[in-house]
Amino acid sequence: MKRLILIVGPTASGKTDYAIDVARQYGSPIISCDSRQIYKELKIGAAPPSEEQLREVKHYFIFSHSINDYYTAGKYELEALELMHTLYKEYDTLVMVGGSGLYADAVCYGIDDFPPADMDLREELTARVKEEGGLEALRQELKRLDRESYDAIDIANPQRVVRALEVTLSTGRKFSSFKSFRKKEREFEIERIVLSLPREELYERINNRVDKMMERGLLKEAESMFPFRNRSALKTVGYKELFEYFDGRTGLDEAVSMIKQNTRRYAKRQITWFKKPYSL
Repeated sequence: MKRLILIVGPTASGKTDYAIDVARQYGSPIISCDSRQIYKELKIGAAPPSEEQLREVKHYFIFSHSINDYYTAGKYELEALELMHTLYKEYDTLVMVGGSGLYADAVCYGIDDFPPADMDLREELTARVKEEGGLEALRQELKRLDRESYDAIDIANPQRVVRALEVTLSTGRKFSSFKSFRKKEREFEIERIVLSLPREELYERINNRVDKMMERGLLKEAESMFPFRNRSALKTVGYKELFEYFDGRTGLDEAVSMIKQNTRRYAKRQITWFKKPYSL
């Protein structure tokens, strides 16, 4: 049977270098399962592999899409599986690496077939986050309409709350009712490797990497992305904090400090996700 070596872990844990070593061992290309490194405009803030690393081993799903594309984990599942089906004609083992748990799970286990996005309703709900007392108003509405989703999703994440409400309101069905939690059959076996580091070391690596990103020009990159700040691809750590700086809501030093803090928080969530044997 064909094999997929899946390498996951928190941001800044050394996944890229480790994956390159494994890929070279098996003569395999690397398939990225990072939900931000797919965007060609995000050369610095998404911490993609360096040009040298990309030359060492063939990578897929790095700079493959635009922030202007509407992209989801469901689309990634379809595109990645199609690519893997083709690659397995040449390779017995493939290497996949990334920190996006939902993207990794989509390939390994499948995700449920949710209805397509209702962009008008999503924009309306997103506006309500700002106009009606913030996120808490939407949380309470979700709690009233779909308590199962309220208890299950990350209600601190505005996008998750908006999406759950969007599906519930547009279909008349609870968002939670679309989740069957049934693993889909795959044509390959999965070897899952979770990288970890002592917390203090990981946090130091995160802080140092943010400093290096700023030295490489993250501020200029974020400034070029500022006109597109409402794209879902840019509602992410490293950009949203600098957008607040451009808005005059914070100072630059404070924005950089918040990038570090929010990246550390993101790493904690990743660690929790990848501790689960089956993440969905």
